[in-house]
Amino acid sequence: MGTQSTGTVSVPCLARRQFLGRAGAAAAGALAAPWVLPAGLRAAEVSPNERLGVVVIGLGMMGMGHLAHCLGNRAVQVLGVCDVDRTRREEGQRRAEAAYAAETTAGTYHGCAAVNDYRELLARADVDAVLIATADHWHALLAAEAARAGKDIYCEKPVSLTLQEGRRMADLVRAHARVFQTGTQYRSGATTRRICQFVRDGGLGPMKHAFALWSLCDGSYVPGNPALPAEPVPEGLDWDFWVGPAPWRPYNRRYHRNPPPGVVPWAFCEDFGVASVTWHHSHSADVIQYALGVERSGPVEIIHPSSGRSPTLTCRYANGALLHMVDHWGMVKDLYHVLPADARLAGNFGGVLVGERGWVTTMYGGGPIEGGPAEIFAEMGLASREISGANNHHANWIECIRSRGRTSTDEELGHRAASLGHLIIAAYKLGRSLTWDPQREEFPGDAEANRLRSRALRSPWRL
Repeated sequence: MGTQSTGTVSVPCLARRQFLGRAGAAAAGALAAPWVLPAGLRAAEVSPNERLGVVVIGLGMMGMGHLAHCLGNRAVQVLGVCDVDRTRREEGQRRAEAAYAAETTAGTYHGCAAVNDYRELLARADVDAVLIATADHWHALLAAEAARAGKDIYCEKPVSLTLQEGRRMADLVRAHARVFQTGTQYRSGATTRRICQFVRDGGLGPMKHAFALWSLCDGSYVPGNPALPAEPVPEGLDWDFWVGPAPWRPYNRRYHRNPPPGVVPWAFCEDFGVASVTWHHSHSADVIQYALGVERSGPVEIIHPSSGRSPTLTCRYANGALLHMVDHWGMVKDLYHVLPADARLAGNFGGVLVGERGWVTTMYGGGPIEGGPAEIFAEMGLASREISGANNHHANWIECIRSRGRTSTDEELGHRAASLGHLIIAAYKLGRSLTWDPQREEFPGDAEANRLRSRALRSPWRL
């Protein structure tokens, strides 16, 4: 691992594979954290007849983490698992039936279905909700199908591969009155929420700058389209179904293999994922846009560095706030000069927020929250400046299924967080600045950019 000199700090320069490994460990750690239940849903208070019937679609690293959460929560009961890889779905089924062995003996559990085709589970009347943890190119389509089937939805981020795909999915979820939670658990940590609310309420004064990481993908700022050689399809893998609505590609182990090589290994390919948006940027966008008070809209301009107006790609919001994408945290001080020279910046899944009155970080995995002036921490009233993986994200989803309320990161917030990444990718692809109308969700008068808002799905799949 090398370093890049930043003048004031040495910032580790990670290769993509190293970065993914660390991101995967952070995500897995968040999923391993306690699943906090609201008072009304404590295990002893939920009778077998009141438990929600849940199925898990997609059993890679994240999917298995969601399955483990469900199996450890008496508010739900896992009725089925789905994966186009027989090895993974049979392992999911084995874990579920082992967890419910006592209930099977007592006659209160009748087994976990293990299916190749998700439509078998959506057709069941006893299924209340689905957790979607597939590759990105399936997210919006599966969420739309679940909404039409009358199921409530937890969908991993990013919720879409394109702007129009996300808009269509969010509209369908609302039209069918479904409860939706985006899998950005980081938003639901108590420390993260408190910092964001403090900034949102004006604690740092009028906001001037925010910074988020945007990592290179195989040497590029956008996901690529590499021609990988065809390899024999592993026994038990329905590769045609795995590709699904994406353009056809022959099997290659870089997309999928057992055991899972890490979180989202396929994200480098634009047909299946969206690189930084897949890996971490959806988390950052969710948190930063919430803190800025723009989480249900978006920027009005994406400023490309070729314009000479900003040293790195920057998003400008109608309220005047600027969100800068940086390769590493050293750029915040070296290029923008908006923080003290001794400011310690480390971590991911969040960002740096700078207002007229002061600054604060929201990153996870890099040590305690930093900021200044010192009195902002007394005003925030943080129980701890450490951000742990513990959160109530899943519990909030379950509680809202019961109450029919709005979750902490509903379909619109999931769509807007993913959209920010799609907008950034569009500017990088075109190599120029873009104007964006967040209400109409279009690039005014820009036919070239508007063509990037959507892509065709492979027949017979339709959103």
